[in-house]
Amino acid sequence: MRKILLAIAILISVAFAANAQDYSTGIGIRGGPSNGLTIKHFITDNAALEGILASRWEGFNVTGLYEIHAVAFDTPRLNWYYGFGGHIGFWDGSKNDYWFDDSDNYTVVGIDGILGIEYNIESIPFNISLDWKPGINLIGYQGFWGDEAAISVRFIF
Repeated sequence: MRKILLAIAILISVAFAANAQDYSTGIGIRGGPSNGLTIKHFITDNAALEGILASRWEGFNVTGLYEIHAVAFDTPRLNWYYGFGGHIGFWDGSKNDYWFDDSDNYTVVGIDGILGIEYNIESIPFNISLDWKPGINLIGYQGFWGDEAAISVRFIF
């Protein structure tokens, strides 16, 4: 009987320790070189889908990401995450001659990575995250964009 109770206690402890998140969905704002909206929804205890709608260069990007989360530094409510995904964007190159070498409009499609850390505030239903989201445009204005670092604040529930 003791062995069964010990096994149950270990299984319950592992189940609670494996849960990396304190929320299931978060909706908020994202600020950095591009600004916009973000929504993150957990599909398992440690995996989430994030959608980002952001504006930049007189246009906008829509990004979808798959992210893996884990507890950071053995600190409750502090989590780091990494992942990958893709984007599609529509830009007006005529408004910014610094980045674009002509005055065309662009439709771009590419891939993204993400690496970040977030903290879920215990006393209020918000979290704050800091991440770096490099991307490569494969179609359209091709190239690597490594300047997408951002801070996001989300209402969580």
